[in-house]
Amino acid sequence: MIELKNVTKIYEINKNNKIIALENINLKIDEGELVVLKGSSGSGKSTILSLIAALSKPTSGEVIVDNKQISKLPDNFASMYRRDNIGFIFQKYNLIPTLSVKENIILPLVPLNPDAQDIQKKLDVVTHRFNISHKENAIVRNLSGGEQQRVAIARANINDPKIIIADEPTANLDEKLSLHFIDILRELKALGKTIVIATHDPLFFDLDFVDREIQIHNGKIIL
Repeated sequence: MIELKNVTKIYEINKNNKIIALENINLKIDEGELVVLKGSSGSGKSTILSLIAALSKPTSGEVIVDNKQISKLPDNFASMYRRDNIGFIFQKYNLIPTLSVKENIILPLVPLNPDAQDIQKKLDVVTHRFNISHKENAIVRNLSGGEQQRVAIARANINDPKIIIADEPTANLDEKLSLHFIDILRELKALGKTIVIATHDPLFFDLDFVDREIQIHNGKIIL
């Protein structure tokens, strides 16, 4: 499903200052796997996620998803790839606080121009699955942190993507809400999603439904 081949990513701050975010990374993730990328802040975890999502391009090497080379996609095709294949769960949710729950969740559908009946059908599926249907018309800024995360998870699944990417998803949650999020991950894996999580939260380590834990340190895979 996902393969990084000899991937290096270098950020050039200026002519004399470069940061090597990833160095010669080789990684394969099978369809339906749940993989946890472990490592401290700045280790390169989030950079791997951005490459899988075609939000950035490697300096060298290849990123292949579903047998397609995505690392050199033009921006408009990269956007289409993300829309059709990737569901994002961000650390800070990235919701629009002045819009309703419903409006936030259906945003990824807008470029597809679906009819109202199709929108409502997809909305009903995800709001019931992630227990947020009772807040459908509430304004997001009035929700609790746990409710906002469920909105973000519902939005990530509205297009039924093959791949779920989560970047430090429990960083803003207490332990109780973090454990609830882990239960949701278990459900998503049971649905056959391929899931890649970047985290340093020990709650994710040694979970029985995680297929692999991969340690990232200074831009390299060390375990």
